[in-house]
Amino acid sequence: MSSLYLLSAPAPCLPSRASQLPRRPSPRTLAPRAETTSPGVPRAPGRVHWGWARGDRRALHRGKPPGAGHAGSSMENGRPPDPADWAVMDVVNYFRMAGFEEQASAFQEQEIDGKSLLLMTRNDVLTGLQLKLGPALKIYEYHVKPLQTKHLKHNSS
Repeated sequence: MSSLYLLSAPAPCLPSRASQLPRRPSPRTLAPRAETTSPGVPRAPGRVHWGWARGDRRALHRGKPPGAGHAGSSMENGRPPDPADWAVMDVVNYFRMAGFEEQASAFQEQEIDGKSLLLMTRNDVLTGLQLKLGPALKIYEYHVKPLQTKHLKHNSS
């Protein structure tokens, strides 16, 4: 019966000109936003890799975290811009937003905050967190190492 209803429903009115058609959202308008459940507590979105702006995807492949190419503010995605100031949940949410949902829980279990993250060696990430080798290598090379380098550059000048 429901299919009969769909067939008898009036067709939507279409605009007469292409300029009146609603514009499809561009990749830039689909960029992930930190949603909050309560003040100051960011809620980690599900899979957000589809919503990154085009420049963010390119930045990720260059070893930069999402949003690294944009002008900074006092808070980035609900966390302080300096990783040394990140709490454990900031680190966890960072890796969730980067697409490492399963691996992010290892940082929480080991209580890795921003200062600990900046002190981690390649061996710590590959063996200490008990992650699969592939994701562990990506986490270290594309995230931990660039965060360490960026932190050193900003604090040495």
